[in-house]
Amino acid sequence: MKGELPIGPEDVTEIVAILDGSSYDRLDVRTASFRLRVARAEGADGWTQEWDFSDDAPAAIAEAEIQAPEAEIPQGMTAVRAALPGTFYRAPQPGAPPFVAEGDAVEPDTVVGIVETMKLMNPVSAGAAGRIAAILVDNATMVAAGAALMLIE
Repeated sequence: MKGELPIGPEDVTEIVAILDGSSYDRLDVRTASFRLRVARAEGADGWTQEWDFSDDAPAAIAEAEIQAPEAEIPQGMTAVRAALPGTFYRAPQPGAPPFVAEGDAVEPDTVVGIVETMKLMNPVSAGAAGRIAAILVDNATMVAAGAALMLIE
């Protein structure tokens, strides 16, 4: 079945029509045999689509790829942790600048990232005032609940 489209072009057209009438900028559909990502094209009217076919899609996210909670945080540092498991994003949308960079000053309510869980975007707040000392997780990385994403000093 690899390489065969599990849904047709007319299905994708219908998905895009639904998204056009919504405020969503992207859709990520995963099944046991494929992954389809549809996103608004940056700076243009239209949509992009990306297909990924996998013979072992349920195992595609190996345990080694998931950032696990860390036990030790250096003294004087506060960890910004993921409240939920999911995909960590440093920016509000593809191509946008990240919420924060190393060296940026933050307040407890400063949004420093997003964790996408079950297609819901959950903002991650700094939780403490200080300066971003280190960003521990790359953009678009799967993280476990409680994983340290950044350090604040």
